Amino acid sequence: MNDIADLYQELIIDHSSRPRNFRPIGGAASSAEGYNPLCGDKVKVYLQMDGDVVADASFLGDGCAISKASASLMTESIKGKTRAEVEKLFSEFHDLVTGAGDSHSGRLGKLAAFSGLREFPTRVKCGTLAWHTLRAALKHEAGVISTE
Repeated sequence: MNDIADLYQELIIDHSSRPRNFRPIGGAASSAEGYNPLCGDKVKVYLQMDGDVVADASFLGDGCAISKASASLMTESIKGKTRAEVEKLFSEFHDLVTGAGDSHSGRLGKLAAFSGLREFPTRVKCGTLAWHTLRAALKHEAGVISTE
């Protein structure tokens, strides 16, 4: 079990130090900004849609390792998915990190690395900031999304 924890920790550190999709998307179909006032994490999520499918996703922002790694893995995992699939993924990820409902870790692939967040409730908001911001971008919501 320690090997799995080590692997997950390496994955989070890798995505934090070398985030994927860390760039703006020029002419993005939608974007949204998120802020976690508890720790100061900020993120902006960009989406390019092809009909109902996420053709491209990216983010910019400043935050802790959990926040940045979560945004990085999120943008990788949603490309090519429909809005409905993204909503389902959001719910499964949220359940995973909060400990609510069934464990979806088997279906979440690399996102399962965040399963340990449920042991640290104050860090759950760090891990879900980009996800809540993603939902706002999908719904074209204006204003800054807050974790409060």
